[in-house]
Amino acid sequence: MALLQRPDGSPVRDVPPTRRIMPFLMRTRNESVVYFEQEVDLTRTLLFLDEFNADRDGKKATLFHLFLWAAVQALAARPRLNRFVMGGRLYQRDGIWISYSAKKALADHAPIVVIKRRFDPATSFGDLVEQVQADVSEGKSDRESHVDRELKLFLAMPGWLLALGVRLLRWADEFSLLPASFIRPDPLYASLFVANLGSVRLDSAYHHLYEYGTIPLFAVIGRKKSVLAADGERTVCSIKYSLDERVEDGLYCAAALDLVKRVLEDPAEATRAPGSPATA
Repeated sequence: MALLQRPDGSPVRDVPPTRRIMPFLMRTRNESVVYFEQEVDLTRTLLFLDEFNADRDGKKATLFHLFLWAAVQALAARPRLNRFVMGGRLYQRDGIWISYSAKKALADHAPIVVIKRRFDPATSFGDLVEQVQADVSEGKSDRESHVDRELKLFLAMPGWLLALGVRLLRWADEFSLLPASFIRPDPLYASLFVANLGSVRLDSAYHHLYEYGTIPLFAVIGRKKSVLAADGERTVCSIKYSLDERVEDGLYCAAALDLVKRVLEDPAEATRAPGSPATA
């Protein structure tokens, strides 16, 4: 029983037999992946962001910040989506952790920085914007991150030793032997990974799930584009999701993603809803 305990989650006890058997029938995340696409109407979204940014100096809030805020609210409201499978067992994650990537510059040679943060669902949208902007600024700086230091150490090993080390890490993870000091800074141990392709003017795409780590959900935000609707031209974007089906059934997950869509399409109403943190 002691091997069941993990620093990043607790074993789920009330799992129905049909879900308990899934990790043994579908052993990998990409064998278990399902795909879902949303088209988000940005009519009210862009108005909200314009009003929010009107009195702000410096960097502005964007659709990406709003998506992160919406995702945090959805994971808090639908906590069974904030689970992961490891070692054939289902775990409830401790906290809402989101990882995301950003290029250090809009250039072919520019490296990608990956950032991970624990989000509090009580955090206001304004505070979340400040936190994320600070993280991105630090990530784009020349300061070496914890992950960079770890990778530099590992990549200094001969290839055969590195391959053996990775196998040992994955074995230790299967038996819940990795310490919190290893898991907490690693961006592939998170509730959700977000890629904002819209920031580099690309359409959304379905992304694979990483077998390493514990991320069961990947979201890719596409560029804003104009479409013709019955009532005229509208601005929309596509968000594509890849989901580990072993975590929860499709109906529960679809309800969580619909909540994200509702927040994105009417953020002013979402931030006014009872119990929602204010935007300021």
